Amino acid sequence: MVDVRGLLGARGVVLAPMAGVTEAPFRGICKRMGATLTYTEMVSAKGLHYNPDSRASAALLTFSAEETPCAVQLFGSEPEMMAEQAARLVAKHGEKIALIDINMGCPVSKVVAKGEGSALMRDPEKAAQVVSAVAQAVPVPVTVKFRRGWDLESANAVEFALAMQDAGASAVAVHGRTRSEFYRGKADWSCIARVKAAVTIPVLGSGDVLSASDCVRMFDETGVDAVMVARGAQGNPWIFREARALIDHGVVRERPTPAERLAVAREHARALVEAGGERAVVRMRKHLGWYLSEMPAATRARARINECSTYAEIEALLDDYAAYLHLDAARDESSGDGFGERHREPDVTR
Repeated sequence: MVDVRGLLGARGVVLAPMAGVTEAPFRGICKRMGATLTYTEMVSAKGLHYNPDSRASAALLTFSAEETPCAVQLFGSEPEMMAEQAARLVAKHGEKIALIDINMGCPVSKVVAKGEGSALMRDPEKAAQVVSAVAQAVPVPVTVKFRRGWDLESANAVEFALAMQDAGASAVAVHGRTRSEFYRGKADWSCIARVKAAVTIPVLGSGDVLSASDCVRMFDETGVDAVMVARGAQGNPWIFREARALIDHGVVRERPTPAERLAVAREHARALVEAGGERAVVRMRKHLGWYLSEMPAATRARARINECSTYAEIEALLDDYAAYLHLDAARDESSGDGFGERHREPDVTR
């Protein structure tokens, strides 16, 4: 079996699994920027079992050559089904799969209502059965991602981590919020440090990692083996490049230029539409909004992005936005001009 420490790297920074976000083109970009490892969106074991040839499942399990081997995240609560689907995936995709990660942290109501995701933190015995079954079924490492606990009154991350280790998990990733907190408030990194002190397997820390300096602080405060970046990477794959420079060399890299932001946004959009057709345009809208979030007149630009329904419209809008930025560089910032206000409206029909 491959040592998971080798996959994580020394003080590695990895891209977290995010539903609706971490499709193959974005994962490839993040890997190129310096992510040690990337994770797929969470994939339903039941969905694979009952509809293995669905278009949705195929899209979730598409890998780019740039990112492989990639971590595949499965969710479910039935040990035999989870083991069956994990083994099938490894057999089908072979060396493209670095490890199987089991989601026990998703807080979404429709997931926990079925006893899956973070609901498994309320049933450690069943969670351990799932991990044991999958670990025995596949030749790759099996890891678990979970939260601080179900709520503050039952914050059992340490006990849960020990149970997962005993069941055969090769590593655990801990998000510093409870299920009841969802993504509100501040992540508690001290619970991650306690997990790291309690187990012998590698630990990944997650929650409120929004910058390169946050990555360094997570290492320093918790002693984790790797840092997992989620929202901090949305529209910002450069966080991995910046983190590596700061971790490895103590260098603070400059933020990407507007031209670089637009170039990567175009690359991402093109690859996503090539893989998923014009229907992927709707999915790409949020990515574009994130890419432009730190740019001039971002609010106006995002409003126009949300009107796009074809890739040609996205390309035309980005062309016009690039032209606006060129003019903006010579414009008096106090004029109050915004994208599409006093200047030519983007032509999204050509």
